[in-house]
Amino acid sequence: MAEEKAAPAESEAPATEVAAPPPPATAEPGAAPADGALAPVIVIKKVIDDGHGGAHGGAWKIALADMMTAMMAFFLLMWLLGASNADQRKSIADYFKPSSHSLVPFGQLAGSNGVLGGRSIIDPDAFPYSARQTGLLERLTPKSEGGPNPDTEPGPENENEASDPDKLTQEQRKKIAAEADEANFQKLEKELKQKLAENKRLESIKDQVAISRDKQGLRIEIIDKADFAMFPSGTNSMQGRAQTLIGEVASTLAQMPNKIAIRGHTDSVPFQNPDGRNNWSLSAERAEATRQLLEKKGIPESRFTRIEGVADTDPFNSKDPRDPRNRRMSITVLNQDPQ
Repeated sequence: MAEEKAAPAESEAPATEVAAPPPPATAEPGAAPADGALAPVIVIKKVIDDGHGGAHGGAWKIALADMMTAMMAFFLLMWLLGASNADQRKSIADYFKPSSHSLVPFGQLAGSNGVLGGRSIIDPDAFPYSARQTGLLERLTPKSEGGPNPDTEPGPENENEASDPDKLTQEQRKKIAAEADEANFQKLEKELKQKLAENKRLESIKDQVAISRDKQGLRIEIIDKADFAMFPSGTNSMQGRAQTLIGEVASTLAQMPNKIAIRGHTDSVPFQNPDGRNNWSLSAERAEATRQLLEKKGIPESRFTRIEGVADTDPFNSKDPRDPRNRRMSITVLNQDPQ
């Protein structure tokens, strides 16, 4: 029986041969890809090295500089507070304390509605009360002058009843004058004691200066003792150390507006003289000599109101009329007249 070989189908390839797909054609530059072929995907990755970023940036330097400046200011403030005394700290606290006499409310010292009105501080019209204001805050004194600026429009911000002395009652005048005198007398007493303590020439006689208050004002008495006398017996020529002492008193009184009264005292010891002078004339002459020296040291003549001598009628030691301490010179800084 003859073997019949089946003819292979036309669509089948011989078993021993496998048809390889044709290699893809190389596309020329600029030519469109063939139908059914995908263009290659090209991914470009750029790495940018910006040095230090994030926490390693430069912003921390600014923050550190601000912190160091604040710490320096804080420690400087602490040092200043530690170096100042109680009186100086009280003065600073009083300066920043709100006052009913303030011309402007606190918190409105700057800006368009503040004292300067948004203008430069060198502008002569910057202050609404330029006629009498010397600072941002001012306390009324008995000698305050002026009133609202006539160049500004009338309004609540341009009215200050307390700025017109004519509108103050007598009680208000007395209160303001008393407060001013109290502050001036405390300052005078403190400065005078400090000057006497610092002057080596007056070290042995600084205890001969007595400061007291009375109804007329502040009284400064220079008292003689057994080994110290302002004037030689029976004369009105002031000695050297007494002149230095009067000079220190004059330098302290020169900064005050108060009037001054001078009274001379003697003891009851009589003295011989060819002109018939006595303790009455002697005490008055010594008071006048003291006034002349004060005027020479800078006290205007207009500030003296009374020069008098009372001899031995007002002794320091009433039990012993001959006590050297009865010889003294009284310089009274009078209270301000509220009128």
